[in-house]
Amino acid sequence: MKDYVAPVRDLRFVLEEMLSHRSLSLPGFEEASPDLVEAVLEEAAKLAGDVWGPLNRVGDQQGATRHPDGSVTTAEGFAAAYQAYVEGGWNGIGVSNALGGQNLPEVVASAVQEMLHGANMALGLCPMLTAGAIEALAHHGSDALKKIYLTPLVEGRWTGTMNLTEPQAGSDLSKVRTKAVPEGDHYRISGQKIYITWGEHDAAENIVHLVLARKQGAPEGNKGISLFLVPKFLVNDDGSLGERNDVVCASLEHKLGIHGSPTCTLSFGEQGGAVGYLVGDEGRGLNHMFTMMNEARHKVGIQGIGVAERACQHALAYANERVQGKLSKERGGVETTIGEHFDVKRMLLSMRARTDALRALALYCAGQLDIARNSEDAGEREAAQALVDVLIPIVKSFSTDQAVDIASTGIQVHGGMGYVEETGAAQLLRDARIAPIYEGTNGIQALDLAGRKLQRDDGQAMTRLIERVEQTAQALGKDAALAGLGRALGQGIEALRAAMAIVLEEGRHETRGVDAVQAYATPFLSLSGHVLCAWQMGEAALIASRADQSDPFYQAKLASARFAITQWLPVGLAQRAVIEAGVECLEAFDSRAH
Repeated sequence: MKDYVAPVRDLRFVLEEMLSHRSLSLPGFEEASPDLVEAVLEEAAKLAGDVWGPLNRVGDQQGATRHPDGSVTTAEGFAAAYQAYVEGGWNGIGVSNALGGQNLPEVVASAVQEMLHGANMALGLCPMLTAGAIEALAHHGSDALKKIYLTPLVEGRWTGTMNLTEPQAGSDLSKVRTKAVPEGDHYRISGQKIYITWGEHDAAENIVHLVLARKQGAPEGNKGISLFLVPKFLVNDDGSLGERNDVVCASLEHKLGIHGSPTCTLSFGEQGGAVGYLVGDEGRGLNHMFTMMNEARHKVGIQGIGVAERACQHALAYANERVQGKLSKERGGVETTIGEHFDVKRMLLSMRARTDALRALALYCAGQLDIARNSEDAGEREAAQALVDVLIPIVKSFSTDQAVDIASTGIQVHGGMGYVEETGAAQLLRDARIAPIYEGTNGIQALDLAGRKLQRDDGQAMTRLIERVEQTAQALGKDAALAGLGRALGQGIEALRAAMAIVLEEGRHETRGVDAVQAYATPFLSLSGHVLCAWQMGEAALIASRADQSDPFYQAKLASARFAITQWLPVGLAQRAVIEAGVECLEAFDSRAH
């Protein structure tokens, strides 16, 4: 597998030139500067490339090992690599000073996380879940729980997990059966949770499980579910670790990819009940958990982009080394590397352009998160949060769907060598394939966008995004060299507005509204993703066209922008036709008859 090289200049292009370091001007980030951000990116790149990246193949081949006592050993080098991350202070990079973190903007933290996931997705999952646990505990935990658990989590000495689903529940968390019985100042938790990422391991001193459970006597359904904190080791009053809690890894999942990540079935309460502590209000466990989920969903999108970047690097390196075939007679007719063949060029440019576009949109979303959390203006915070609410399901779903296709295209570039494991291209596809599934499947994300986010404000937040796209299209139109991109982007705006009108109208239908929204949700999200990514590449084109045209970096950015807007966006525009075709074929389909 080719060594991973963190895309520092690409990330700086987005942060410095596209976003103009807007987040650094917000209250609370006075000590952060562009020079500091540059230094952070460079150091993170060293950790990703020199320490985490070389272990990616090791984790895939060795996986994690469960022992008879339920303990789990991670792949060789993983625990040490995680400790290097902790010792560098990376776990608290996006956490506020008040909570003991480094207090850098979310957009910077997201850029660092892309590097780490690109280097080693399986290892990157560990701190990703911890970040969500910190968020949930900071927002909903009692002062007593925060005092004990937040600092070790922020420092990374302890890691966090998210325990949602169970064998009978799947995505329907109203079916959760794990029980919580009150006992003094705590509860006794019993039940089984599945698909728990980094649920047991040897990389940290303690593991803090956030667990959805139903208090004894609570009503059925969502309103009966509460959130509990269940540590692997109980914690003494002085903060030292006490006895082992009644939670054990019953098994490890045998997965298609991310073999280095120990995905566990956890059993709570086999010896009388695991000690757990209520987080937030009784009966509001799902509400509280969604604080953690939203954090995680954005990061899953970032994760997909990281793997896509590595797939780009991998395919490009192979295409520039593999000699096969000849150039056309018009280009000399000599033997050449496959990267010179136009069909391979198309694949490589498609991979690169899409990765650039996805990165820009995800970091734009992170920048809006910074505004929503830190702006002094209440109206600005509210408007930014509305944009974030719309963007997160798109970033999560569209980025991960595209990442799977980009990794698959990477295999195609390799040909038969991509289908065998020796080159490492197949691992990237296997690893990426989980991202459209976990933290809420991409179908659920699409329903969230079309069924909740769009309907609740009658499309106002999406309309504001479209207006920003329109401004970019107009700016492109004023430049003779870019006017064609502006016209193409205008077609995307027209398609998205038309599709949104249909989804909103059908959502209000008295008899088939819910079913219609379900039918339209995925094509609408895909169309939204294509248009918004094309918008970001339009912005990139405007910047690159004003830069030094002799610089290959800006030449590449213009090439990516042209491809994204003229050759990738039209693929997405076809989703308008899908939506305009209606739902009759789905209404007529009977899955039991096939």
